[in-house]
Amino acid sequence: MDTVDVVTSNVASDPALARSRDRRYVWHTWTPLEADRSELMLSYGRGYRVWDVDGREYIDASGLNAVCGYGHPDVFGAISNQLSRLHHVDISVASHELLGLLAERIASYLPERLSRTLFVNSGSEGFDAAILIAAAYSSYLGAERTRIVTFARGYHGSTVMSRTLSGLPPTGHWLRDPVPVTHVELPVGSSALRRPESLPLLTAAFEHAINVGEPPLAVVVEPFLNVGGGIVLPPGFLQSVRKLCDLAGALLIVDEVFTGYGRTGRMFACQREDVVPDILVSSKGLGGGYAAIGAVTVQQRIYETFGKDPVIGGLRYGHTTSGHPAACAAALATLDIIDAEQLAERAERLGGILLGRLAAHVGVADVVDVRGLGLVLVLETASAQAAGRLNASLAAHGVLFRQQGQVLMAVPPLIIDEEGITAMADRFDRAAATLG
Repeated sequence: MDTVDVVTSNVASDPALARSRDRRYVWHTWTPLEADRSELMLSYGRGYRVWDVDGREYIDASGLNAVCGYGHPDVFGAISNQLSRLHHVDISVASHELLGLLAERIASYLPERLSRTLFVNSGSEGFDAAILIAAAYSSYLGAERTRIVTFARGYHGSTVMSRTLSGLPPTGHWLRDPVPVTHVELPVGSSALRRPESLPLLTAAFEHAINVGEPPLAVVVEPFLNVGGGIVLPPGFLQSVRKLCDLAGALLIVDEVFTGYGRTGRMFACQREDVVPDILVSSKGLGGGYAAIGAVTVQQRIYETFGKDPVIGGLRYGHTTSGHPAACAAALATLDIIDAEQLAERAERLGGILLGRLAAHVGVADVVDVRGLGLVLVLETASAQAAGRLNASLAAHGVLFRQQGQVLMAVPPLIIDEEGITAMADRFDRAAATLG
């Protein structure tokens, strides 16, 4: 893959000054105050590699968004061209051509009835919109439901609404919960849950949560629990929860913010089980990391009820940067690359190779389980401290993983090739060997 020329700025000319400035003025997201994120200060990237301000090179397996890698000329060119033509449209006032092209493109990957897309700026915004849409739809049908059923270990964003959906301690907040939520705990451990024999237990847990209390508005699920521990669900779970929703008259909202756009070996993870949600929320991979964009795609029957809205006869939601023209250009270019290079299929094939290499480390460096789905590889360790030691050794050997508690995750750009997968696995071997 050819990449655009990288122009270094004066920020990287003095690494010590850059780090000092960061420590003095920046408030980093999801970070303890005593942690120093400036220790790893990245300067530029090409393909699936990044370099820090000291000139050290890494294979990046930590970025959730960069599906088509760094410096891709097609995405860069699409954004640049759009910015030179039209950089802003408030879509509550007017439209622009790329908006319809992108909505049509997303619909082309999905069943015909899942065809209407609202554009937002992030997955968090997407879930605010999705829950409001679901509640309004219920009201227009005369049901007035509000309760949500979801995983206790799910994660759906950082707004008050999306934080309320999660039972993870870091997502707790200090405000009134906007909706009642029933959280479903995992019936077995994370390493055992992916086995087929866990399906009846997990299904029963959701069936109980759905049937106890007021009828639910919706069931919200991730096809893969990302922040909640890199957890692979048992095959058939999405089909089971689809049936439960149909029996209860509840909407099925699938969170594909992380899993969408090829990451798990399918364009959308729910397609691994041929499940059609009522609402699908996607974001991260859509803009390839080049621009902030998210999508809330709903079934046409839901969209049509919004003519009953008593105030404006439509959707009372949006942001002035929703459907930003440059973000739409980035998304269309990203989707072109995913299709042309068959990145979803590549994720399935290369993920299997990497899974085989990493699985050999169970029992080494406190690794207790290795699992994966497409190009999402998960190493569960005995403790958060063990994961931290392994992650530090990996960085020292030139590969960046994500740490989430006692779990490390490898999520490389989908444009990585077999040579890159082999290099990553070799570096992992050396990093693990230093820890015994």
